Amino acid sequence: MSHGVQLVIGDEELLVERAVRAALVAAREADPQADLTRVRVSDLTPPELAELVSPSLFAEGRVIALEAAQEASKEIADAVVSYVKAPADGVTLVVVHTGGGRSKAAKELPAVLRKAGAEVTECPKITRAPEREAFVRNEIRAAGGKADPAAIGALIEAVGSDLRELAAAASQMVADTDGKIDEEAVRRYHRGRAEVTGFAVADKAVVGDRAGALEALRWALQLGVPHVLVADALADAVRTVARVSAVGRGDPFKLAGELGMPPWKIKKAQGQVRGWDGDGLARAMTVVADLNAEVKGMAADAGYALERAVLNIVRAHGGTRR
Repeated sequence: MSHGVQLVIGDEELLVERAVRAALVAAREADPQADLTRVRVSDLTPPELAELVSPSLFAEGRVIALEAAQEASKEIADAVVSYVKAPADGVTLVVVHTGGGRSKAAKELPAVLRKAGAEVTECPKITRAPEREAFVRNEIRAAGGKADPAAIGALIEAVGSDLRELAAAASQMVADTDGKIDEEAVRRYHRGRAEVTGFAVADKAVVGDRAGALEALRWALQLGVPHVLVADALADAVRTVARVSAVGRGDPFKLAGELGMPPWKIKKAQGQVRGWDGDGLARAMTVVADLNAEVKGMAADAGYALERAVLNIVRAHGGTRR
């Protein structure tokens, strides 16, 4: 679509950025000289908006990204609505909106734009594990590769939840393999990094491997892994073991829906449950809850707080390994 009106709705930054870039690419197909102007809606007056979207004498293509449209005043929202009724040729107006809104007019803007026939791109925040897995799967597919679920799980475990980093890692994996990505390939390419993430510390701690957990923690801290990421990984591992322990053994694929977790994660936790009892898990849950506050500013020394938490989780585990 080289001109018209587009609504980009949601607050997942990477997806919003891509949608704006896609509008520019489409405009450049019609006019290779088309340029992009970004302007925050709160910095605009209605006459300035009218000037931005008025047709050019020289008919150059233009993409105007109207950012943070949820902050629009009634006057600006009305100006956008009246423009949409008669958009200018050669101009693409991209209205970027989180879905909320300060004024009634700003809240209603997405519905009005949809009704007027704007092209809509949804960019919802990716917070749940299945959504993150789907994102990575699509990234790998878009780069021309294929990956099995275990490989996708391993990639997220190695890289973390940052979408930009996951997108970069996915395309890198496709470039560095023949496009068929399995768990072993992910582990091989991310070994250096995976061994020093918070997940590595957590995996050792929840099976009672005191020496292994402390060594992984020292590496992580030496390489600058943020304290809060190590704490989050420990909390996630303890909670996962507690939830999987509560449902007993079973087919990970059948339990996935009930627990809201991917099957690979359930299978891994089933292997970590041995040595835990109800009291130990309750103690470990208290440890990670306290640690969360400590790494976010309560503790004088967050590194020491992490070490103490690791030791306490290992103690709470019944079958401790030295």
